[in-house]
Amino acid sequence: MNYIFIVNGRSDYKKRIQEALAQQLAAVKINYAIYITTGIGDGTRYVKIYCDLHPNEEVCFIACGGSGTSNEVASGIVGETNKSMAILAYGASNDFVKSYPDRKFDNLKAILKGETVVIDSIRVNDNYAINVVDFGLDSVVAEEANYQIEQGAKNPYLLGVLKGIFFGRYNRIKVKADGEKINHRWMLLCTLANGQYVGGGYKCAPNAVLDDGVIELCFLKPMSLLRFLIVFNIYKRGGHLTSKMFGKRLVYRRVKHVDVTSPTLVNACIDGELLTGTSFSIDIVPKSIRLVLPAK
Repeated sequence: MNYIFIVNGRSDYKKRIQEALAQQLAAVKINYAIYITTGIGDGTRYVKIYCDLHPNEEVCFIACGGSGTSNEVASGIVGETNKSMAILAYGASNDFVKSYPDRKFDNLKAILKGETVVIDSIRVNDNYAINVVDFGLDSVVAEEANYQIEQGAKNPYLLGVLKGIFFGRYNRIKVKADGEKINHRWMLLCTLANGQYVGGGYKCAPNAVLDDGVIELCFLKPMSLLRFLIVFNIYKRGGHLTSKMFGKRLVYRRVKHVDVTSPTLVNACIDGELLTGTSFSIDIVPKSIRLVLPAK
């Protein structure tokens, strides 16, 4: 087995990852290479090209960093039968790994001793997600958080949430799931989940299972600022599916296909990365990613 480490992020962040990675590599004996990305999407391009040029080689691509890095690697190996991915999370926000709380995603030795499972992915037009696709308020939060990360803010997601609360509660976006119209015009947010967590620790899909062949759809209708503030912490800890506080404002479905449309440009947040458009076709792609889970 060959291992290729994909290092992604800002230049200063890449340097810290390389230093931490060098320490862990010094303690193991494996055949490996390191690829340093040059920009957004470069990780996916590199992985796809490598797979095309080495169709018979067994390779594990190890995403070093946060959710965006994991997404780029996963998008490059979708459907590959002899390629796998692992995640080496170096302190960055990586909501996907929170679905496996008993695994050591920051430990290379644990990854090398790990087991390979096959999980689903979510296709959004020509893009892929392994964790969560968001529309509405969550996309506003992600856009602001990404900006604050670039500015070096200490609490980027908190700043993103604050902007979302005041400017992202009313979104002119229509959602149709497996042929059913979920709304007619406005919405607060819509999460389409494969994993359970989003936004640095919000349990948006407490029932999500990564290999069950369905998307967990959670749709919230617009509500007043006061009511939103009352139910916010319930949503954060994953209690919204059972709480009576949401009432008819919450729609929950387990679906396989979703259409999202808007009369104006909006953002889809795909594992933390933003895709702008007016029409999104979203499907579950069962058993499409080979993932190495670190040993317990």
